[in-house]
Amino acid sequence: MRGALAWIHPAWMLTALLLAALAARAGLALRRARRVAGRRAELRRRHLRLARPAVILALIGFVGGPLSMAWLRDRPPFETAHAVAGSLAAACFLAAGWLGHRLEHGQGSRDLHATLGVAALLAGAVAAVMGFVLLP
Repeated sequence: MRGALAWIHPAWMLTALLLAALAARAGLALRRARRVAGRRAELRRRHLRLARPAVILALIGFVGGPLSMAWLRDRPPFETAHAVAGSLAAACFLAAGWLGHRLEHGQGSRDLHATLGVAALLAGAVAAVMGFVLLP
C-alpha cells in the first residue's frame, strides 16, 4: 500500500506541470495578442482558468513531497537535489502567482510575471527529471 501511495506525489506534480505548461501557452498567446482587444479578454480568462489551479496544485504538491519522503519512503526530506529544484520551482510558482494576482488589480510587472512563470516551469521540469531516481 505504501508503494502505491508513493506514486501520488509524482502523479500530482506531473498534472500540475502539464497544467502550468498549458497556462504558459495561454499566457504567451495573450502576450502576442495584447494589441487585439477582442481576443485579449478571452485569452486572459483562459490563462487565469489554467494558471490558478496550476499554482495551487504545484504548491500543494510541494508540501506533499517532503511528507512522501518522510512517511512513505522512510527517507529524510530536503536532502536531495530534487528537493532543491522543487523548492526553487515552488518559490517561482508562488512569486508568479502573487504577481499575477497583483496584475489583475492593475499593479505589478507583466515582464517579471512572465519571467517567473517560465522559471517556475523550467525549475519544475528539472525537479521532475531529478525525481526519476526517487520513484518507487
